[in-house]
Amino acid sequence: MTQLSGISRRLLLGGALASGALATGVGSAPTAAALPAPRRRPGQKSMINVPFETYRTVRVGVIGLGNRGSGMTTGWSVVPGCTVTAVCDIRADRAKRTADQLVAQGKPRPADFGGTADSYEQLLRRDDIDLVYIATPWEFHHEQGRAALLAGKHVIVELPIATELHELWDLVDTSERTRRHLMLSENCSYGRNELAMLKMAHEGMFGDITNGHGGYLHDLRQLLFSDTYYTDAWRRRWHTRSTASFYPMHGLAPIAAAMDINRGDRMTTLRATATAPKGLADYRERFVPRSHPSWKETYVNGDLVTCLIDTAKGRVIRAEHDVSSPRPYSRINSLAGSRGIFEDYAGTSSTGGRVYVEPDHSGHSWRDFDTFRKEFDHWLWKKIGDDAANNGGHGGMDYVLQWRTVQLMRAGLVPDIDVYDSAAWCSPIPLSVTSLAADGRPVDVPDFTRGAWVNLRLGLDSRVSEMPPVA
Repeated sequence: MTQLSGISRRLLLGGALASGALATGVGSAPTAAALPAPRRRPGQKSMINVPFETYRTVRVGVIGLGNRGSGMTTGWSVVPGCTVTAVCDIRADRAKRTADQLVAQGKPRPADFGGTADSYEQLLRRDDIDLVYIATPWEFHHEQGRAALLAGKHVIVELPIATELHELWDLVDTSERTRRHLMLSENCSYGRNELAMLKMAHEGMFGDITNGHGGYLHDLRQLLFSDTYYTDAWRRRWHTRSTASFYPMHGLAPIAAAMDINRGDRMTTLRATATAPKGLADYRERFVPRSHPSWKETYVNGDLVTCLIDTAKGRVIRAEHDVSSPRPYSRINSLAGSRGIFEDYAGTSSTGGRVYVEPDHSGHSWRDFDTFRKEFDHWLWKKIGDDAANNGGHGGMDYVLQWRTVQLMRAGLVPDIDVYDSAAWCSPIPLSVTSLAADGRPVDVPDFTRGAWVNLRLGLDSRVSEMPPVA
């Protein structure tokens, strides 16, 4: 179904999806040949539009208690109807410290595990865990996410869910076989500007969407060379062994959602470029003593890795990753169509965004995003925005992600972000490596939905619903 300018996507979806049925008859432009999908095993079925079973209380087990994991553990503990029942880290003292902190905050003490690389397996054997949250270094995400699914748990994984194509397919298949959901913990998809942009797109404010631009541009040089921030320098070491676009999802995912990727359109090909790896070596030369172990390292990951992604409907997404250059933070977050454009991290208003849409605007002059964000504010931010500001990091979107995940499970609803979204958004990591090795030639993007992408369905553009009351 071609997007219709000025006609609300909500109206197009309304009748069919209200009863849980898939919209049909979605056409598509010719695409490059897709990578063959592995065959489903007998009895294996799609997880699209499969709701959670209803949980009175969502019991969370946390694996990985570094900077991200420890902070998010507190976040899970304050969501209504959620309790942290177990925590784990390879460093046992972290697990104990996190458990002690929850008790000090008036929460029940979770079981704590740690001390070995496989301590998480003890956590997974418990029967008082419904959702496993994984916040370990990237190289462990596939193994631990898969194990959690096989243990009968739903899983939410910090970015990325996996770094290799066969691992992404394995998580899709394991989710389908176990009938358990696996979701990317993509907090930026719940950002206030991102969700307002999505609503504007689906209400036809930008006309026919033609292109989008997102990224993760974050000067991490000081943290990458810190001896304490990233345990065992795990993140810096990735720069010595891979040319990949490591972390494009924060910018890619909101653009993909606004374009209905996996929900009427899909990514078909990707081509990547990379600048020379100069930033980390230059920073080390100026600020890191010669006695530091990093001086034994050679950096191969380009400072700016850009992925140009084509879609079945002829749209183009530009996704960028740069954590090695001196620059202010930006996720770019721009969306454009036949009747207007939104750009984030560019305006002078309190929202940081600017917009130009016809017929409201003319004269080739940008307008502040404030009025439009108020008009198109997502219902989640209207409902829990104050709580998010008080309880969550990253401007509150961490809490919105956690609150919404718990609400979906307690109300027995379909996830906003499913395993197919998660795999597609993470696929530029291995695909960028392949494209760069082929001098930037395009490579096919797998269809993780196995053809179901043609069906228009809800995702982050969800309907208003309530958190079930806590007994």
